[in-house]
Amino acid sequence: MFQVTSKLALTAEHEGLVIGLFEKPEKFSGALAKLDEKFDGQLTELVKSGDISAKLKSNSKLHTFSKIGSKRIWFVGLGKEKDLTFDKLKEAFGKLFKDLKASKLEEAAVYLDSFLTDELDGLEAAHALSEAFSLATYQFKDYKQKSNEPEKKLKSLTVYCEGFEREEIQASLSVGFAFGNGTNSARTLVNIPGNLLTATDMANYAEELADKYDFEIEILDKAEIEKLGMGAFLAVNQGSTEPPKMIVLKYQGKDEWKDVIGLVGKGITFDTGGYSIKTKAGIVGMKTDMGGAAAVLGAMEIIGETRPEQNVVAVIPSTDNMISGQAFKPDDVITSMCGKTIEVLNTDAEGRLVLADAVTYAKHHGAEYLVDVATLTGGVITALGLHTTGAMTNHESLYEQVLEASAEAGEQMWLLPLFESEKERVKNSKVADLNNSPGSEGHALVAGAFIGEFAEGTPWVHLDIAGTATTAKGNDLGPAGATGVMTRTLALFVERFEPIEK
Repeated sequence: MFQVTSKLALTAEHEGLVIGLFEKPEKFSGALAKLDEKFDGQLTELVKSGDISAKLKSNSKLHTFSKIGSKRIWFVGLGKEKDLTFDKLKEAFGKLFKDLKASKLEEAAVYLDSFLTDELDGLEAAHALSEAFSLATYQFKDYKQKSNEPEKKLKSLTVYCEGFEREEIQASLSVGFAFGNGTNSARTLVNIPGNLLTATDMANYAEELADKYDFEIEILDKAEIEKLGMGAFLAVNQGSTEPPKMIVLKYQGKDEWKDVIGLVGKGITFDTGGYSIKTKAGIVGMKTDMGGAAAVLGAMEIIGETRPEQNVVAVIPSTDNMISGQAFKPDDVITSMCGKTIEVLNTDAEGRLVLADAVTYAKHHGAEYLVDVATLTGGVITALGLHTTGAMTNHESLYEQVLEASAEAGEQMWLLPLFESEKERVKNSKVADLNNSPGSEGHALVAGAFIGEFAEGTPWVHLDIAGTATTAKGNDLGPAGATGVMTRTLALFVERFEPIEK
């Protein structure tokens, strides 16, 4: 996909040559001065006149009339050099690749040196380039009848970079591409309809990952789940004809199985709400209720590609939440794997039930640090909107590491409080240790507090992605639909993780 060359070759034949352009008064310099000479200085004049724009994320296309080997030049506006950040560069590349895709180019070249600043070096720019390419060109293969016309897409990209070793740039391109591809895998899982992605299908997908990346894998079937006493998980599955699966993937990046990070993802493949049934409008889109599981699986793909020196156990409780004569119902009392009893007040608060047993099982597999990810509550959307993931924690230092990873990934989050008042609310039951839904007030807070009861003293961060897992509008880095949110955050968190005092 990516070929790295150390020196810009103006005579090389490309369908398109991509140049970054900052807002600055001076003339082209260096290799770009030679390019301007080929056009008798007219590129400088076009920039001065505004016909070639340096405004951030503007793309100006110019036919070369055979003055150089490339048929066309794309000038990518980068704004003021001092204002360019990694995220802005990634978005600019994303906008570019969407334009190249629309132009049906199959091959192009990028002069990476023209995108560098004092703060952004070639390695960071290479990562931004390849990640943006993967993210921006993603398209879900839907179920519409297809045209016989062959699809044209960008298959080859030559990257010219003069200031760095070829192998270093190639490595950064590979890592960025892996981050983009892992996110796209998560997007695809979330976009698949519930009838085509059952718990069994998700388990089969995990097995494919295990085979590809040599992960240790364990898939618990219903009988094994029953034997382990996972009553909270089993209750949610009671109304379904589809068997549940508890999916476990292990990656060992250290000699000893210690300092283990547990990634736990909610895997509800479709959520009717059970007998606390959702509204006609609210039930549409519930195929996406396994967005947390998708993020964990996408992160494990990235981990498999990048091989960090960390130990990770991924745990995914997967089932649908259906209605039948056997389905669980309000007023039921169930017993979780760890022995805590739960009064069910709302069968639509099922995510926290499956996560309760999954968190316990992650600890059973040696997880010393926990991060759970779930499309958990509408309350987090009310609190934080559609662009910010809600977080809760029982350990500030662990949260800081997750927060730093999210900032680097460009996936914003905000810490919600975990007060004793919310903990007491989930303990307010006359017949059981806990209740699963003490009311709609502060819904996101009590949902997180409920999961925290099963994390207990283990350092834990909870991520509620109900608002961020999908988007109604596309952006520079992807189309409408599933976002794959938290995939890159989790992978970066694992890669950068430093063991902490508990």
